[in-house]
Amino acid sequence: MHVRIINPNTTASMTAAMRLVAQQKAAVGTIVSASQPESGAVSIESHFDEAISAVGVAEEVLKGEREGDIDAYVVACFGDPGLLAARELTRAPVIGIAEAAFHLATLVSTRFSVVTTLSRTGIIAEHLLEQYGFRQHCRRIRAAEIPVLDIEHHPQTAFTRIVEECCRARDEDSIGAIVLGCGGMANMTQEISNEVGLPVIEGVTAALKLAESLASLGLHTSKHGDLAYPRPKAFTGKFSGLSDLDLPIKP
Repeated sequence: MHVRIINPNTTASMTAAMRLVAQQKAAVGTIVSASQPESGAVSIESHFDEAISAVGVAEEVLKGEREGDIDAYVVACFGDPGLLAARELTRAPVIGIAEAAFHLATLVSTRFSVVTTLSRTGIIAEHLLEQYGFRQHCRRIRAAEIPVLDIEHHPQTAFTRIVEECCRARDEDSIGAIVLGCGGMANMTQEISNEVGLPVIEGVTAALKLAESLASLGLHTSKHGDLAYPRPKAFTGKFSGLSDLDLPIKP
């Protein structure tokens, strides 16, 4: 099985780190590869960043379809940018890390809190909880108030602030689990759980395991209804290369 991790931002070191964490958790025989858009934001911390990155996610799925050997995709940003558009472009399962983390958190606890990077991205997570139907399971969304890239540039300071917020969630929110609200936190998960003493779920590996499950069961993205392949049409300007797409793509 081949699972492609798509990092919607353009920071290559973060792409590599998420691929490594996913490969370590992958089932025997699963190959994990990773890619990122050629153009876009170095980190995703706003609706604007997400809008730009969604195009890059779609382009990466199209590249994967041309390769022809990818069984599932993971969109590795907690805002799940471009998720439904990506699903339109392939029969393979496409899993967003926020949706995956919410699902798994409800399987190990009746209530969870989300600990994310910035307060403004916490608001985006609130929208996703409503959209996915998990709002009643989430007690609170908390922000460590650190920029995404600080997780790489100042890892010890970032780790300390994330753990402190997770401990406050444990002590104040009446929860059984914590969801980490950033793909860049993936390599900190076990250490955070050890410090906090609760199950801690991060979305990259959660999405990987769901992707493996769907692919192994032979379940694919439905092509009936709104996730059918998009109709071929003309695109202009910088998107002219997307004109008259003949999907599914045959490598």
